Amino acid sequence: MNLSRFVRSLLTSALFAAPLAYAAEPVVLHVGDQNYYNVRASVEASGVLQGAPYTVDWKHFQAAAPLAEALNTGALDLGFLGDSGFLFLAAKQAPVKLIGVSRQNPDTIALLVPKDSPVKTIADLKGKKVAYWPGAWSQQLTLRALEKADLPENYVDFIKLMPIDAAAALPQGSIDAFPVWEPYISQQILFSGARPILTAKNLMPGLSAIAASTPSIDSKREAIADFLVRLKKARAWVDNNTDEYADLWAKKANLDQNVSRHWLRQAHMTVGPVDAQAAKDLQSTADFLFKVKALPTELATAPIIDNSFQQAFAE
Repeated sequence: MNLSRFVRSLLTSALFAAPLAYAAEPVVLHVGDQNYYNVRASVEASGVLQGAPYTVDWKHFQAAAPLAEALNTGALDLGFLGDSGFLFLAAKQAPVKLIGVSRQNPDTIALLVPKDSPVKTIADLKGKKVAYWPGAWSQQLTLRALEKADLPENYVDFIKLMPIDAAAALPQGSIDAFPVWEPYISQQILFSGARPILTAKNLMPGLSAIAASTPSIDSKREAIADFLVRLKKARAWVDNNTDEYADLWAKKANLDQNVSRHWLRQAHMTVGPVDAQAAKDLQSTADFLFKVKALPTELATAPIIDNSFQQAFAE
């Protein structure tokens, strides 16, 4: 083979090999979930991910704070967490945006006391041990209840506990009150006889954040938008198949079937864009958290909202 023929042969081989060498890597969405949102369960039970041009790597978290940290470090592309948890993250100048919101019945966030407790109102908790987790709804709910009752923040003895630990501590009497969300509420009511003395109704928006890593918005926009379309379909499926879904979710989460049905029959979770009301609620929560010194500085929330996924929720 002469030199020119050899060169032509190399060029031909390179041309045929080029598509393989530059083939795009399969897209993977790293999604952070919590039991309250049961996003993974609803998506898998409804089958809406069938045919998706990407795969989903699910990560499960017990509370908002560790999920927020995973978003901050780039370990997650998307995450589902309460508004206060998202705001604490945004206040740290983390590379995140609010791309959508989720809402549930406000009674799915409540302040519980043991069944034999004499406590009937927040005023009865003077000096009592109240569990909370920084940046979670448990902190916001208790602070808002204290404010509404014209009571100081130090009126109660805040005990830092993860929800799973507080759930064990309440029936044992190690704590006096447990501000928390579902499915912990239904578990405590059904198994230990705990009762709510107040809920988020008329106290706090109970807004949930669908948060995305800013770099992921740039690099995985199409996959994120497609996922949101499928997520909305999954929620519609749950509304039409509530008990079937509750039973499937109970098996997946190793939860009692009565607990999942008790919760999900009244949850009425919705997902949607960051509309005017959601934006107003987010700013109101940020202002409140700053006022009670939970946030270190004032936070304007408009710059941390990304409305570019509106069409995905409309489909």
